[in-house]
Amino acid sequence: MKKIILSTICGLLLASNCGLIIAQPKIVKENVAFADKQLTYSLEQVKAATTDKLNNPRTIKDGKLSMAPSWEWTSGFYPGILWYMYEYTNNPKWLQEARHFTKLTESQQFVTNTHDMGFKMYCGYGNGYRLTGDTAYQRVLIQSANTLITRYNPTVGLIRSWDFNKDRWQYPVIIDNMMNLELLFWATKATGDSTYYHIAYNHAKKTIENHFRADNSSFHVVDYDTISGQSRLKQTWQGYADGSAWARGQGWGLYGYTLCYRATGDKSFLEQAKKIEKYIFSHPNMPKDLVPYWDFNDPDIPNTPRDASAAAIYASALYELSTYVSKTEAKDYLKKADKIIESLSSPAYRSPLNENFGFLLLHSTGAKPFKSEVDEPLVYADYYFLEALLRKNSFAAKR
Repeated sequence: MKKIILSTICGLLLASNCGLIIAQPKIVKENVAFADKQLTYSLEQVKAATTDKLNNPRTIKDGKLSMAPSWEWTSGFYPGILWYMYEYTNNPKWLQEARHFTKLTESQQFVTNTHDMGFKMYCGYGNGYRLTGDTAYQRVLIQSANTLITRYNPTVGLIRSWDFNKDRWQYPVIIDNMMNLELLFWATKATGDSTYYHIAYNHAKKTIENHFRADNSSFHVVDYDTISGQSRLKQTWQGYADGSAWARGQGWGLYGYTLCYRATGDKSFLEQAKKIEKYIFSHPNMPKDLVPYWDFNDPDIPNTPRDASAAAIYASALYELSTYVSKTEAKDYLKKADKIIESLSSPAYRSPLNENFGFLLLHSTGAKPFKSEVDEPLVYADYYFLEALLRKNSFAAKR
């Protein structure tokens, strides 16, 4: 097994616990103050809307707060947001709330019908374990990793993403699945068992082979033959067309290969992340504020929705990627990430205080082809926005 390299900034997200914070950048300080108030309001709204089955916020639908059950792929983001607020503020209020909402997803550690274990479990339990060292959280994460690897087929060399549309797909794998590999890399560190590492590594390698076009944009869905292990279909589900570049999907790739390089030191993962970055930010349809349209190839641009969630993912990934490249490249990546944060912090994208049920960001797009969550707040946009701010804070302290 390749040596797992350590982050140069205490796991990238441990700024407050590593004593790195000297002086918060003004934009970080202002956003944290806003988030502290807005998420306090959010808690009121969420608790009022909670039922036995619906226990975490996802978006706004028809002017009402749309809640989701623990089994949905977005269920880990709200606990993760609360953990980030605790990390920023060290306020025991956020610790208490983070523990409460994290606990609500505990049963999901055993659910085998989804690839989204990283999203559901690592965002909440992973951040919780990182910040508290609670061994109960560690046990949940290890079980979650064990559950996730049941979806790995060694013939295909990938973790299966979806179980639906079996009349169309044999073994579908989506670019989003790159984000669930972090849980597996962590599990090898925690247990010493390299099984998790090798599965994650194989998945990342084969995704490079089949998911990317010559221009380094990615398909959303690649379907594989379960006997030969070869790709058989390359399509989209949430993008404009099979051959288009769905904006958030490009972000999953950028972020995913950056974390894979961190975990493995394999230069091919670093190069892939850099190629994806170049595609995203050299695209002629990228707006000046660096908040992309929901799909880079939508023919209705500029009269089509943006996706703030994609922008937040880009920013968070760029802050980390900047630590693995040359000084010239790092300067470029940081400039772009800072521009995204500046844009998302503006009234054009950030919610007014005590409005929009406590969501932080507006103007994200979930699945436009299905007219679902179009130009609405999304909980994962808020999660990656806060993560990006925390990472910016860490790097500002280093400079």
